[in-house]
Amino acid sequence: MAAGGGVIAREEMAACIAYVMAWDAADVPVSTTTDPLSGWRGWLAGRGLGLVPIAEPGRFAWAGTWIATGARPGGAPGAAVMFGVPPGVLFDPLGDGAAPPAIEAGFAVAALDVSRRGAEETGDVAPAGVVEGIFVAAAAEAPMTAVGRVAATTAGLEGDRYVRGAGTFSNRESTGGALTLIEAETVEALGLAPGEARRNVVTRGLGLNALVGRRFRVGDVECYGQRLCEPCAHLQRLTRPGILRALVHRGGLRADVVTDGVIEVGAPVVAA
Repeated sequence: MAAGGGVIAREEMAACIAYVMAWDAADVPVSTTTDPLSGWRGWLAGRGLGLVPIAEPGRFAWAGTWIATGARPGGAPGAAVMFGVPPGVLFDPLGDGAAPPAIEAGFAVAALDVSRRGAEETGDVAPAGVVEGIFVAAAAEAPMTAVGRVAATTAGLEGDRYVRGAGTFSNRESTGGALTLIEAETVEALGLAPGEARRNVVTRGLGLNALVGRRFRVGDVECYGQRLCEPCAHLQRLTRPGILRALVHRGGLRADVVTDGVIEVGAPVVAA
């Protein structure tokens, strides 16, 4: 048993911690203490990390990685790494074909000192890219339609579901919902059609991750990069199994539109 976490599948939990931290699985010990969570917490603390319980894992809405534990079909305990909003299984120690555990408890691996800046704040930004495609959808889950040019306002793109507040994740109080972008290089590497990624603008020649927290221009439209547009179980359901894992940190950019204007295919994308 484990305080606050029910029965823990010790080997699976160790494998999940290793996956979250991008460590070799052999480097994370299988906790042998009566309360296995306390064993991992002590081991992680020596590396400047903590294992934080999630109060309501069934309702947890965070795009980062976290670990879900619970019973698998048949009753055996299990663990899996979750990712995205809504969350989907990013890594299962038993393999991609395994039936995932029910989400009964959740844990996040967190740094004890979070003052270090992320790579998106310090990375270099390529000087310019180009708009290779523009896509809008009239309703949530409707097919994306390619257009050659589109009017952009602070609310979003003309003809798109989010400008009307009708997108799957529409939230008028949230930022970064007016415009989504993804790199053509990523779309091609994954074998997707440009519109399948369900982002509004497909760019080429510009590293979008480095635009988080920065102003940039798409044609004559000034934008602000709010955060990465991480994949989720919803996108995976609309495309194909396994796409969530392939798009982690490669899913594009969520941005605000700062000044109204027109975006056209072939327009430059320039970092400020």
